[in-house]
Amino acid sequence: MKRVYLDWNATAPLRVEARDAMIAAMDLVGNPSSVHAEGRAATSLVEKARAQVAAAFGADGQDVIFVSGATEAAALACAERGLVGADLEHDAVAAWVDPVLQADEQGQVQVEAPERTALQYANSETGVIQKLPQGLAVVDATQAFGKVPLAFNWMDCQMALISAHKLGGPKGIGALVIKRGTDLAAQIKGGGQEMGRRSGTENTIGIAGFGAAAEAAAKDLAAGVWDEVFRIRNILETSIAAGANKTIFVGNKTDRLPNTSCFATPGWKGETQVMQMDLAGFAVSAGSACSSGKVKASRVLKAMGYEDDVAASALRVSLGPDVQEDDVLRFAETWLKKYKRHLERSA
Repeated sequence: MKRVYLDWNATAPLRVEARDAMIAAMDLVGNPSSVHAEGRAATSLVEKARAQVAAAFGADGQDVIFVSGATEAAALACAERGLVGADLEHDAVAAWVDPVLQADEQGQVQVEAPERTALQYANSETGVIQKLPQGLAVVDATQAFGKVPLAFNWMDCQMALISAHKLGGPKGIGALVIKRGTDLAAQIKGGGQEMGRRSGTENTIGIAGFGAAAEAAAKDLAAGVWDEVFRIRNILETSIAAGANKTIFVGNKTDRLPNTSCFATPGWKGETQVMQMDLAGFAVSAGSACSSGKVKASRVLKAMGYEDDVAASALRVSLGPDVQEDDVLRFAETWLKKYKRHLERSA
């Protein structure tokens, strides 16, 4: 049985470019903080990757601070700053903000004070893309980076969070991108690495992979690769809708990521669907990778106004450039067969 990976929003497969860069980095013995030739070689690798990430994200190199991932970036950006947000933010951000902002049924958040707000550019569960107001304190660009055109320099925010493994880089490396002049104290103190914002010897292998993945992702985006993903995603939704007229496609009346489909079938638990499709050879999820596995209604969908029976029945299918039209047609056919059996058992 050929397995089909349809959970790209949880993590994207490692790109060849990233793997090659990481293998090459393993041969460097120097510490980037050392002044000898070996240390300077490691520093050069880190700075090359910083420039690659900055160019792909539309930022300046000196604005990019490497951290262990978007979760650490969120803590560094949001902790003790009195920020507000909506209840549909990722757990990494939700842990630090007061969830007082409201979202409409299409997932658009009503922002009142941008300078005190953390806002997700694209939601990991629904794919809904926010209309970003100017002057936001923090933008979580983790899911959007590499999938849709964006640039830190035109977002007009103080800080943005990004992660390598969402665009084909390694897990365990990310970045906080900071607008110059923004006051931010280091949480991890010590040797003063990363321009004094994040101490600790740099993860040169992960950083090299991040830089290579970001550069490759930018090339794919410019080449229109995600336009084809968008076409295939729409074929998936059309196929599902044709055989399941009670299924709700979340956020489909607003802008979404080109690869993401979140659909809910009231009365059929999302976790049950995940397990059944896994056994059939398809990797999907019932929500964010950081919350799936917990059998409960999606707080993202509840924040959008959906009742518990809908929020508990959502399935997220997220595609990538390797996914073919035949893959989603086979997925839809298999899902519809299982949906028919569900209806028969529920009758």
